[in-house]
Amino acid sequence: MLASSLSFLHSSTSLSSSSLLLHKPQPSNSWPNPKSSSCFVVEAKASTRREDRTARHIRIRKKVEGTPERPRLSVFRSNKHLSVQVIDDTNMHTLASASTLQKTIFEEFNYTSGPTIEVAKRVGEIIAKSCLEKGIKKVAFDRGGYPYHGRVQALADAAREHGLEF
Repeated sequence: MLASSLSFLHSSTSLSSSSLLLHKPQPSNSWPNPKSSSCFVVEAKASTRREDRTARHIRIRKKVEGTPERPRLSVFRSNKHLSVQVIDDTNMHTLASASTLQKTIFEEFNYTSGPTIEVAKRVGEIIAKSCLEKGIKKVAFDRGGYPYHGRVQALADAAREHGLEF
């Protein structure tokens, strides 16, 4: 029946019935073959948000380095806390640090869902004061792969206002 219904092909082209490919329908309970042209394949993203941030931080760290004259001000931001360190990378030594885990900051603000912009400003003030007490005036800002807005920007602006030079 197939040969008789496709007989017009023999007259116009030189196709034989053996060269025609017949597609067998697949059962409904099996997955489609990803190599077939009619199949749409959805793949998961290759990297997570944390891996993307780590890659950005590595790119930043290639350019930003802390020296004894100009240490690196490194920011770590999580959903619940915010911490800052001033690091001398040549000696591998932390010169100053401030965090929302410190008792003075934790008791000063009552936040349950995480640090807000006001808390970030206070952390910026504290790190600037502790740096100035130790004679550090210039720092290289390392945003840690986080976007420069919100809490990270508020922390940097507060540190600048209280005497640190970036």
